[in-house]
Amino acid sequence: MMDPAEFDRFADEYELQHAESIGLSGETREFFAQYKVSDVAQECMARQPQRILDFGAGIGSSIPHFKRLFPNAALTCLDVSERSLKIARNRHGDVAEYRSFDGNVVPYPSGHFDLAFASCVFHHIPAHQHVGLLHELRRVVADDARVFVFEHNPLNPLTRYAVSTCPFDQNAVLLTARTLRARALEAGFTHARIAYRLFFPGFLRALRPFERGLTRIPIGAQYYICAIP
Repeated sequence: MMDPAEFDRFADEYELQHAESIGLSGETREFFAQYKVSDVAQECMARQPQRILDFGAGIGSSIPHFKRLFPNAALTCLDVSERSLKIARNRHGDVAEYRSFDGNVVPYPSGHFDLAFASCVFHHIPAHQHVGLLHELRRVVADDARVFVFEHNPLNPLTRYAVSTCPFDQNAVLLTARTLRARALEAGFTHARIAYRLFFPGFLRALRPFERGLTRIPIGAQYYICAIP
């Protein structure tokens, strides 16, 4: 199972270590947090969620972006690391609910959320737990909800290098988009669509508007699956 002590140990140094690992990208930590939530907002333009679950929220990097792009939604930050949640709460206050869990069962009733989001969480979770936790995300969202799971793409060599040199990723096992999609379908989702992201580093950011036409090409630095119950 996930080890809360491991995440507690890195909570205080997360930002520094993350910043060092992404140096080659030419971007900031804030960029990586912001683009993910912006992608989710683009996907949800037709129907705004009222209750959002940030699964594996860590120290709350996504909180400001959720509150800016989904100002009327109630945000829940869930994590196995009490230390990480304490840091998130100290920084962002009562704009979200902060709740720890045992790494197995999401402590909310079925159909509670309109949207669930996981940002680079599953590569830290043992593979044998993936289907069970994806099933839990399937359980706690409404039938017309969406679940977004962002991950590092192991098919991208710069991504593999960044992960291999990052201390808090020392036990990480990257998974391909196809593997994650297959596990989502095994967990009971009826549909799971893959979108590859981040094709251009910072010095080529002027080309990023073209990325929307590249989401099926499996060389982006990251990807997400949009899973539908």
